[in-house]
Amino acid sequence: MSQTSIERLREYLAQLPPQSQALLMREFERALERGQETAVATLVLEQLRKIARKTEADEAAPPRVEDLSRLLFQVLEPFLVEAGAPIRVGQIRRSSLHPIWQWLARDGAPDKLAEFEATLARLPATGNAGQVEALAQKLQAAAAAAIFTLTGPGGGDKSRALARVGPPSVIEDLYSVGAVLAVRDAIAVCNERLPRFLRAFGDAQLAAVTTALNIPALQTPQMLPFALSLVVQRMSAPWQIIRLAIKIAASDDEIRVAATPYGVAVTIVLHDLSCLAANLRMDIKRGRFDAVADNLKALHDGVRGLRTELDLRIDSPWGKQLAAIRADISNALQSEIDSVPGRVRRILRQRAEKDIPPGARIDSTEVEETAALIDFVATCRNFASELAINEVTLRTYSDLQQYVERSTETLMQSLRVADHKVRTYRQQQVQAAIRFCAVLFGDDYASLMGRAAENAQTGERKSTRAG
Repeated sequence: MSQTSIERLREYLAQLPPQSQALLMREFERALERGQETAVATLVLEQLRKIARKTEADEAAPPRVEDLSRLLFQVLEPFLVEAGAPIRVGQIRRSSLHPIWQWLARDGAPDKLAEFEATLARLPATGNAGQVEALAQKLQAAAAAAIFTLTGPGGGDKSRALARVGPPSVIEDLYSVGAVLAVRDAIAVCNERLPRFLRAFGDAQLAAVTTALNIPALQTPQMLPFALSLVVQRMSAPWQIIRLAIKIAASDDEIRVAATPYGVAVTIVLHDLSCLAANLRMDIKRGRFDAVADNLKALHDGVRGLRTELDLRIDSPWGKQLAAIRADISNALQSEIDSVPGRVRRILRQRAEKDIPPGARIDSTEVEETAALIDFVATCRNFASELAINEVTLRTYSDLQQYVERSTETLMQSLRVADHKVRTYRQQQVQAAIRFCAVLFGDDYASLMGRAAENAQTGERKSTRAG
């Protein structure tokens, strides 16, 4: 790449949110580990690391007084969920942070916050990273103490005081925020101990993670889901976190697994699969098929992993939840799969010339959307068995292959004898058929059909001149 292109790439990457930058870094590092697209991955990683180093250098300077809340809540960043997304154990709504901060400044610890603001304002402009870190620790300890005073035992009826913090969802998060802030040091230690990437979650990595999590402060029922969330974020296949629960239980029986504190790992996986299924359903409804293959693979692997590595009972809560997820996926996929043959027939239908109006055209956008749907059906074939769509997917794909192959041949014949008034429409039908052939039969077959179409048009033109 030229220097200008690299600068443009860096500018684009710098504009991404920190979470997106971190996600990109993880994905390209995984690509390097797999030996895929090494040149691209190396280039992008180099630029991302330069941006990260610049960000770290910028953060060495003292944050503005109004950024005191960011300093307080920075330890919560791995557990935050954006607005609108359903949360599970081990997660906190980002939208709850602002009302909690307002409560701390108003009722929880106003004097402490004023003192911290004054201290932060007096810090020198550079070389104060250690002082800022020490201030953050004191700030987080003071906030945790204020939250515990409100949410802990004793003190009589606290419902009115809690109501001043915010609605029930914020109060729910308040307990989690206080718990995480109180064990900030333990989370930092765990982060340092955990392997950076967890690709194949086998025995060696299971042992390393078990050792990293062996911190008393993180083994409580409230904090263990947060610790497991740290692990899940480093996994290439997040569903494999259930192996940790199976190891602790020394059994794959769901009753024994559920009896251990680590049984919450199964709850986490089921929730995340349910959210992934909901995202898949939404993407399909909006016609966004670019991420469908990755989502389908993640769902397929997760469902298969739960079904094969855990002895789940059909009538148990976990078994029923998994069955509901499979049904949800099946319904979303089946309705879309069933619609594909009709869209293909509408484009390739052999209409009599008298039924084709002058100036008739085929919408190229509709052709591309239909090609994407055919590719979607092809993708579903790879994951059909675990997602309960095996029969409909195989039947639809076979019907599409037969219909497109027959229609392509018929349209070629029609193109040879087409009247000049409908020739453009026939040509567009043939081009659409060739586009569908590329998806169903591959580029070589589509190229062969393309040459046949050229011969058909050439033959038609020669016939016209001879007449």
